[in-house]
Amino acid sequence: MATLELYSKGANVWVPDPDAVWVSAQLLQDYRSGEKHLLLQLSNGNEVHYPVGSPSDLPPLGNPDILEGENDLTALSFLHEPAVLHNLRVRFLDYSSIYTYCGIVLVAINPYDQLPIYGEEVIDAYSGQDMADMEPHIFSVAEEAYRTMIRSGKNQSIIISGESGSGKTVSAKFTMRYFAVVGGAAQQTSVEERVLASNPIMESIGNAKTTRNDNSSRFGKYIEIGFGRKGDIIGANMRTYLLEKSRVVFQVN
Repeated sequence: MATLELYSKGANVWVPDPDAVWVSAQLLQDYRSGEKHLLLQLSNGNEVHYPVGSPSDLPPLGNPDILEGENDLTALSFLHEPAVLHNLRVRFLDYSSIYTYCGIVLVAINPYDQLPIYGEEVIDAYSGQDMADMEPHIFSVAEEAYRTMIRSGKNQSIIISGESGSGKTVSAKFTMRYFAVVGGAAQQTSVEERVLASNPIMESIGNAKTTRNDNSSRFGKYIEIGFGRKGDIIGANMRTYLLEKSRVVFQVN
């Protein structure tokens, strides 16, 4: 909980909204301990009295304008739900960026469109670079894992998770494409295609229609990629298959 001194006149806060989830508001007067409401002005100009039963009921504080659109969420002064959602929205709409860091975690927004940010020229730009020196990208995460594996000689893992339709399969494909190019695979264009070639078979019995995705994967898979001593890909296979039987109940005719 932020200190009460921060809730002074002119401070920005976030208040719940039934339509927009969160909306920005500005304090019109200082908050003093024991007061039962805040006088706020919403972004649309309306003034409202926000109820405050105790200091724990105070709305989340907004971040300074200078931090708007930060490429790493951990750099925000206040890290909470409205701050995260707003920052992701700004980066997506104003910066045309679907990727944002949160420490070592990469947050991705599915644009539901083809973007020209996965070509070999982009792979070359991220190859050999540190995560901190580059804009957030799935290639940066792949590069970090690849270089750590080469330096330490130890296995590395990349966990790709998300809700139905978030783009997990496509992210896995781009990751493998990166490894194929920087690892100098003999057949760079087919490595990820070979690994994912088993998808249609698994999807025929392991996919289901959801409210957000007509072809949602109901299974989990662990893809293992083998590298040679020089960092080149020498093989790959699907290690684990977990069918979510409870949600695959019948086949649609």
